[in-house]
Amino acid sequence: MSFSRCTLLWARLPAGRQVGHRAAVCPALRSHTAPFPGASGRVSAVACASSSASGGSKTPNTSLFVPLTVKPQGPSEDGDVGAELTRPLDKNEVKKILDKFYKRKEIQKLGADYGLDARLFHQAFISFRNYIMQSHSLDVDIHIILNDICFSAAHVDDLFPFFLRHAKQIFPVLECKDDLRKISDLRIPPNWYPEARAIQRKIIFHSGPTNSGKTYHAIQKYLSAKSGVYCGPLKLLAHEIFEKSNAAGVPCDLVTGEERVTVEPDGKQAAHVACTVEMCSVITPYEVAVIDEIQMIKDPARGWAWTRALLGLCAKEIHLCGESAAIDLVTELMYTTGEDVEVRTYQRLTPISVLDHALESLDNLRPGDCVVCFSKNDIYSVSRQIEIRGLESAVIYGSLPPGTKLAQAKKFNDPDDPCKILVATDAIGMGLNLSIRRIIFYSLIKPSINEKGEREIEPITTSQALQIAGRAGRFSSKFKEGEVTTMNREDLSLLKEILSRPVDPIKAAGLHPTAEQIEMFAYHLPDTTLSNLIDIFVDFSQVDGQYFVCNMDDFKFSAELIQHIPLSLRVRYVFCTAPINKKQPFVCSSLLQFARQYSRNEPLTFSWLRRYIKWPLLPPKNIKDLMDLEAVHDVLDLYLWLSYRFIDMFPDASLVRDLQKQLDGIIQDGVHNITKLIKISETHKLLNLEGLSAESSSRLSGTLKSQARRNRSTKALGSKAAEPLSPAAGGKSLASRLVQQGLLTADMLKQLEKEWMTQQTEHDKERTESGTYSKGTRRKKKDPDSD
Repeated sequence: MSFSRCTLLWARLPAGRQVGHRAAVCPALRSHTAPFPGASGRVSAVACASSSASGGSKTPNTSLFVPLTVKPQGPSEDGDVGAELTRPLDKNEVKKILDKFYKRKEIQKLGADYGLDARLFHQAFISFRNYIMQSHSLDVDIHIILNDICFSAAHVDDLFPFFLRHAKQIFPVLECKDDLRKISDLRIPPNWYPEARAIQRKIIFHSGPTNSGKTYHAIQKYLSAKSGVYCGPLKLLAHEIFEKSNAAGVPCDLVTGEERVTVEPDGKQAAHVACTVEMCSVITPYEVAVIDEIQMIKDPARGWAWTRALLGLCAKEIHLCGESAAIDLVTELMYTTGEDVEVRTYQRLTPISVLDHALESLDNLRPGDCVVCFSKNDIYSVSRQIEIRGLESAVIYGSLPPGTKLAQAKKFNDPDDPCKILVATDAIGMGLNLSIRRIIFYSLIKPSINEKGEREIEPITTSQALQIAGRAGRFSSKFKEGEVTTMNREDLSLLKEILSRPVDPIKAAGLHPTAEQIEMFAYHLPDTTLSNLIDIFVDFSQVDGQYFVCNMDDFKFSAELIQHIPLSLRVRYVFCTAPINKKQPFVCSSLLQFARQYSRNEPLTFSWLRRYIKWPLLPPKNIKDLMDLEAVHDVLDLYLWLSYRFIDMFPDASLVRDLQKQLDGIIQDGVHNITKLIKISETHKLLNLEGLSAESSSRLSGTLKSQARRNRSTKALGSKAAEPLSPAAGGKSLASRLVQQGLLTADMLKQLEKEWMTQQTEHDKERTESGTYSKGTRRKKKDPDSD
């Protein structure tokens, strides 16, 4: 190759590569360049580079770094310039060089200085080796250095800059760790709200137990102010304040995730607004703000909303209502903003007592009783047993639509209605006015999700027990004294112990990354999935002892669900913040379908939605139908939630709201007849009660002796068809007991025997077929191609 050709090719190299490899050129150029640097030169360069590597105060969790794919280079239009400058590489020699490079302890240590722990180093090397071995033509600089190493004109360590460059391509986090740490620095949240910091706010903490009047006094301040905002934990509470305010002659708007209601005829915003806490504005000035249930600032999933409201609301007076356990934390947080906290303490308005005896049997129920369960299956079981005793009960649980909850509460509160018993989950803990005489804990064990997203099965906390028990004997109800007990005698002592404990003070407030922070992360990591971005953000985030990053498993679930759909990052973020119940498949698939329609720029019209949910819907015939209707109601909620974020793509919010009201009525009728639905479900084995599960056995300690537990255990008979109702199996006496208790009728007994005989015949047939198939399988294994 001529000298002029060499010079021309050299001139086409980037300037940085010319300098870095001036010594590693073909022999024709060696006389025109500086001598190759020795070992001291390499050590100096390495030391200099290492000193600039990002250290950081927190070692990142590298298992979250998902490697990107770097494809090998194909044939270049300009030919293999490196081969023209030197010679073609011997792949076998190159492989030996790379293996030697990988095994050097000095290189591994140097990689660690740049954030490549053993796992990342190994992954990066495998990718680097594949890239070099599979590329048709390499970049000139790396081709030349490999050639020089082959001729012993360079040291194997000189590959490190190229290896590091490749590692940063497949792990872009390594390139911008310092920037990512700055973006995810959550140590001074008060600085996020400059409008609030520009005014000196007066903070008043109304502390007291349930039914102490603390919220009443805060609301009176809210109503008497020229402008105000009420921030509540539930849509029901926001609705209640909205109605109460307008009834008092104070025009008030309503803002929830799924609804906007303005009362002024011209559509102008009223001076007062009642909203769910997530929806409060932190830039609108108010005279008075009320933040209800402030102790929820510790909630693993939603605590960030209370933190944001507390630090960010622009109000001259902020009234906080909640448990005394939050006082110390609020005081500390307000100390960082330079604001003082005035504490006003309230005592319960009506007495409440823990009884010395458990209910033990549903035969002992009295008007005004509320049986509190922590699972839907227990709700169904108890409701059915109450109906068998000739009593009528109202039912309230979390997944019911707000309208249905209110209808059931009204039914229970109505003195002229024959319904005198309430069966509910802890959904009654806040947001509903109920005339309860006695709270009966059916169980003291409640599944929960901790800050790490882990499911825990533990006794309810003192705070939860007090919140639920406090619903008995409320000041506004006809029962001026409240009573609390348990279903089972063995649980009573535990309940007394829980209620006697002091409430643990709240230690930290929740935080949540904003869309802007995630966008900045995505700018630095453009090829990283949103779910992985969240993981890396949480891992890199820095918080002080007063805060924690809220659990984001639901967000990540949605992000992974719609990851394959082409959406902009901001739109994807909004879809992922949509509140959905990930346990409901239809709701999850609807989020996916809505996102897919959006990505196609196809508006989700009212007619499209009707076809999608198969409207009109029929009244439920069993519990499964009822749960399906509840899921459809949640899908309509999802549509309405998205309609306020993407009005052009979800244009028919008013029509959908009318449709939702019709569906609410259908669900109300279903819940009104819920015991009938449960009975049908049991008959057709559509209800999977947990009465005999190991988990339930551990949850309801010591209840085997009680009549209620025996009743609940027999409820699972319909799902355990493997046990014959024969005299040999003790079925005759069991059947007699079930008939006497009203759990079985003669017709049901005949049906069960018939079904068991049918299933037994099918089981024997399957076993015969299975044996034949097994023999056939064993024969097929002799054929090597059978798989």
